[in-house]
Amino acid sequence: MPAHAPAGLMSSPNDSASALRAMPDGVLVLNFNYEPLNICNLRRGLILLYLQKVEVIRHSTHSFSTSDDQYLLPSVVRVRKMVKRPLPRLHISRRSVMARDGYCCQYCGSTSELTLDHVFPRHRGGETTWENLVCCCRRCNGKKGSRTPSEAGMRLPRLPRKPTYVPYIPFPRFVAALQNPEWYDFLAGYGKGLE
Repeated sequence: MPAHAPAGLMSSPNDSASALRAMPDGVLVLNFNYEPLNICNLRRGLILLYLQKVEVIRHSTHSFSTSDDQYLLPSVVRVRKMVKRPLPRLHISRRSVMARDGYCCQYCGSTSELTLDHVFPRHRGGETTWENLVCCCRRCNGKKGSRTPSEAGMRLPRLPRKPTYVPYIPFPRFVAALQNPEWYDFLAGYGKGLE
């Protein structure tokens, strides 16, 4: 896409705006050093490109037509200057634990009626930490009850652990972004253990 986008590309007629909203995934934004910074929507990515704040690293398989021409849409862009941001902490949440565990029960593999389970029960001193929480279906949670997995005769396929990932992108969104083949090369190194 040229640095000076045609007027039809950045204007907001109803047909152009609805076409942009229909495009999937958004745009992966990389820092100047190629570290992932954010995932923004396509409109924001095009505005950054139009303002020459980013350069396109990889184009999408989708294109956008104007009355004059057809343009490949950006999929991965890199900012032209280093952005310094404080490193945020990864907070435990229900969605984050479920995303880490692939939205399936860690005891039986079910994907329905999911909840969270404390591996070492809370009433016995178990803490709410990444290493003590797993995604679990209601049936297995009831079966395990207030026991440890070994006491209940249940087995975890792998021990839960705090994920390694890009802290600027919300964790559930990061896990979903790993599924995008256009972004995988830029994110895989930051998601060890999530493959």
